[in-house]
Amino acid sequence: MPPATGGGLAESELRPRRGRCGPQAARAAGRDVAAEAVARSPKRPAWGSRRFEAAGWWALLALVTLLSFATRFHRLDEPPHICWDETHFGKMGSYYINRTFFFDVHPPLGKMLIGLAGYLSGYDGTFLFQKPGDKYEHHSYMGMRGFCAFLGSWLVPFAYLTVLDLSKSLSAALLTAALLTFDTGCLTLSQYILLDPILMFFIMAAMLSMVKYNSCADRPFSAPWWFWLSLTGVSLAGALGVKFVGLFIILQVGLNTIADLWYLFGDLSLSLVTVGKHLTARVLCLIVLPLALYTATFAVHFMVLSKSGPGDGFFSSAFQARLSGNNLHNASIPEHLAYGSVITVKNLRMAIGYLHSHRHLYPEGIGARQQQVTTYLHKDYNNLWIIKKHNTNSDPLDPSFPVEFVRHGDIIRLEHKETSRNLHSHYHEAPMTRKHYQVTGYGINGTGDSNDFWRIEVVNRKFGNRIKVLRSRIRFIHLVTGCVLGSSGKVLPKWGWEQLEVTCTPYLKETLNSIWNVEDHINPKLPNISLDVLQPSFPEILLESHMVMIRGNSGLKPKDNEFTSKPWHWPINYQGLRFSGVNDTDFRVYLLGNPVVWWLNLLSIALYLLSGSIIAVAMQRGARLPAEVAGLSQVLLRGGGQVLLGWTLHYFPFFLMGRVLYFHHYFPAMLFSSMLTGILWDTLLRLCAWGLASWPLARGIHVAGILSLLLGTAYSFYLFHPLAYGMVGPLAQDPQSPMAGLRWLDSWDF
Repeated sequence: MPPATGGGLAESELRPRRGRCGPQAARAAGRDVAAEAVARSPKRPAWGSRRFEAAGWWALLALVTLLSFATRFHRLDEPPHICWDETHFGKMGSYYINRTFFFDVHPPLGKMLIGLAGYLSGYDGTFLFQKPGDKYEHHSYMGMRGFCAFLGSWLVPFAYLTVLDLSKSLSAALLTAALLTFDTGCLTLSQYILLDPILMFFIMAAMLSMVKYNSCADRPFSAPWWFWLSLTGVSLAGALGVKFVGLFIILQVGLNTIADLWYLFGDLSLSLVTVGKHLTARVLCLIVLPLALYTATFAVHFMVLSKSGPGDGFFSSAFQARLSGNNLHNASIPEHLAYGSVITVKNLRMAIGYLHSHRHLYPEGIGARQQQVTTYLHKDYNNLWIIKKHNTNSDPLDPSFPVEFVRHGDIIRLEHKETSRNLHSHYHEAPMTRKHYQVTGYGINGTGDSNDFWRIEVVNRKFGNRIKVLRSRIRFIHLVTGCVLGSSGKVLPKWGWEQLEVTCTPYLKETLNSIWNVEDHINPKLPNISLDVLQPSFPEILLESHMVMIRGNSGLKPKDNEFTSKPWHWPINYQGLRFSGVNDTDFRVYLLGNPVVWWLNLLSIALYLLSGSIIAVAMQRGARLPAEVAGLSQVLLRGGGQVLLGWTLHYFPFFLMGRVLYFHHYFPAMLFSSMLTGILWDTLLRLCAWGLASWPLARGIHVAGILSLLLGTAYSFYLFHPLAYGMVGPLAQDPQSPMAGLRWLDSWDF
């Protein structure tokens, strides 16, 4: 039903109505007061019959939705080449179609949906998605772009309906819809194969559903109440299933739910049984249901990606054994470690990888200028080591020698198979971790010195026990210095190929960084056993995948020539992001928010904090406000406060993050700031019209103000739309460029 309109306010209506629902009725009364205040200030002409009113309401919603879809699908096929992060998420869609396992720092739902959209639209998963600028040619990419544009198009009607419910004002909802429809940044993000439109779709769906079930507070346990509560849970699962920043909307819904239950608990007209039912309903719909759906996405993810792929090395040996095509899948290898075996040694901390060396030396000034030793996340011949006795160079694989097993407490030497240098440590400082010792490759053809000797120990085992491949948790103790071989997890600079640092730590505290296991094991003199017994259970797989994702997320670093940004840059629209093209002959797309929209949003946040504080202080001091002002104040504080909380939760946590950040991370927060702008300016204009009621033209202030904002937003979109739809010709620095006069900040690089 459309929002209620018409009617004046009696003073008594500002007091909460008492009834069976207590606080629920009070909140419902507050919404009724707000609705009637908005309807009265300024007075609006009657719509006529309710049928005509409903038809007008639906027509406006249809218009908003149609305009959103039209702007998002316009020129969707251009440019016909890879733009920005399409190279990642398009490739991951291909992996799903080909059922190839990969690693990503985000949960799988968004990529799964992209892959499904590509599959249903005829894409065969054969395009390589190697780098931005590669042409799609005959490959079908429109299905994946169209899917993202479809979800991105719903952001506008979702925001429209959310603001309409919070403010009971069509003009506030229309202004919000215009801000998002005509924002070049939201438009650009919605037109490409990216996770952002999918994430924002679920965030806005959760916000709308939460607002809707709040509006049903006076009808608890009714069918609409259950529907919107359940849909909120589904949307929360979707948001978290796309990116971990979905936790921010979960936090917002959680805070709203806690406040709701607190009010219910304080309503003495409700029995504790009824309060218990409310609590149970929210636990089921907002905790159990989202967790079940979130877990189900991972179950599908692991079921579909059954083939070995580029993500194997990030995971444990047992995890890899379940992937067909992996050398550990259905494999048979010798069970016990013996001298002469060729092995790979994997660190047990997630996302550290294999002990690795290569022919490159540490640079001048970084410890001893000897061969680098690192850890590497991928399978590689440089991960292979030969385990030998410390005091002999004889070949243990010689048929004339009997098999001799490696035992707990043995003194060994690890010789790098490709370079024939020994694993070595000494008292020089490690390159990144200053209190640790450097680890290098040293010697010629296996001949080195006593700094190449290590004592191999099995964690929690007695001396003399054999060492089992894959199952034994082992440590390497350097014989001369007494330090323990480990990986700090720190990424080396370019001279270290951005692999991870290996050190020898003098602190013998047992951590996963210094515990290893033997994975690959080649020894022709030993019998093999099957590895099927090692395959992990689903809960173990789920836990491991989350540990790897969290570690990978925190370790993200910027790539060469990549435009990163800081959170304080984002609200001021300080710097955009190049999606495609670098010169005047390229088809250029530039991610930048419509400056009129963004700066209006920034101004609105400041104005809201000022006006909201004044109103809150006045009400707290017991000021008797006129009915119209009180109703509008309720809208501003409650509706505006809800979306301001959303903006705060989706923006400020980024200041605490250590990972690399980009401009596009701000867009979920931008959705909330646009909704705040719609509510704020509609309310302020109504208050102005009420305050100037004696002025003959007062009734037109609200209409003129909203119309001016709508037209200004549309005109700014007309000026800046080439940023989203593409530019060709001189760059904006050239006076001959049609965009030259629009480069309002020197930091804009279009």
